[in-house]
Amino acid sequence: MIEAQTQPRIQLHEVTEDADSLRREVLHCLQLPAKELPCKLFYDVRGSELFEQICELDEYYLTRTEIALLERHGTEIAALIGPQVLLIELGSGDSRKTRILLDGLSEPAAYVPIDLAREQLLRSATAVAGSHPQLEVHPLIADYTRDFSLPEIPRAFTRRVGFFPGSTIGNFLPDQVVSFLARLRDLLGRAGALLIGVDLKKNPRVLHRAYNDRAGVTALFNLNILAHLNRRFGTDFQLELFAHQARYNRLLGRIEMHLISCQDQQVHFDGLAIPLRAGERILTEVSYKYSLGQFRRIAHRAGMEVTQVWTDPQSWFSLQWLTAG
Repeated sequence: MIEAQTQPRIQLHEVTEDADSLRREVLHCLQLPAKELPCKLFYDVRGSELFEQICELDEYYLTRTEIALLERHGTEIAALIGPQVLLIELGSGDSRKTRILLDGLSEPAAYVPIDLAREQLLRSATAVAGSHPQLEVHPLIADYTRDFSLPEIPRAFTRRVGFFPGSTIGNFLPDQVVSFLARLRDLLGRAGALLIGVDLKKNPRVLHRAYNDRAGVTALFNLNILAHLNRRFGTDFQLELFAHQARYNRLLGRIEMHLISCQDQQVHFDGLAIPLRAGERILTEVSYKYSLGQFRRIAHRAGMEVTQVWTDPQSWFSLQWLTAG
């Protein structure tokens, strides 16, 4: 654990990443019969900027719907969270939703945003500290999909509450959701709770528009994962030789985002030539859409119970309150 003072009330913490482990993971994924890439690689500096643009698109209903839910039900949510809590956010992004949540809380003790994108994490932590001058902010650079430890918080708090907005839980396979929620349950403790954004099943045409926007920002975001690999690992992906595709898999109830090779080609990684056929796909992201009953059952398998749900009038998106079962 590395700690460095960045400014008053902001204490940066970092879990040192095993670069060789990530390199091996990427190489393994590219050598699978059905190639894929870890979606966490989307969020370098450029990827984070593009995702912020996606959140402003007309077609991308998720962000504005979740924000509306936080604004409409903020008083009720704050009452459930309670006073003087330690708020832990997984994947903090630009912290806009967090600031709405914090505005309604009674004397929160501290805020721990967790993300891998260092620059965006520090930017969002600074924004929160600026809007909530009495709050201790402890940004943690870590991969929250793996085991990690929370930093020491000197200020006393009543309990830990997790905040996992944005429907990112949909990027996990269902069995992975169970193990992930079980780890969060242990991290938050018996008195803890989790406020989580869960995208719901809806007309596939709505989903298609959300992941295939007319301006092509999602396509740029998808292609940037290859540019990130080129910058980070020295691969030689030629972005112009790949096409973005996102489609809804009705059987599995999920959006599947791919990069499709436009021709026969080879990509080099650590001296290995990785062949790609024309039309071959690289899976870059899945995004599961749940019914309320489906997610309730998954949470129960993880030892957590859904005790409150808020949805928009169209039932497109939900905020759900989970407690230890």
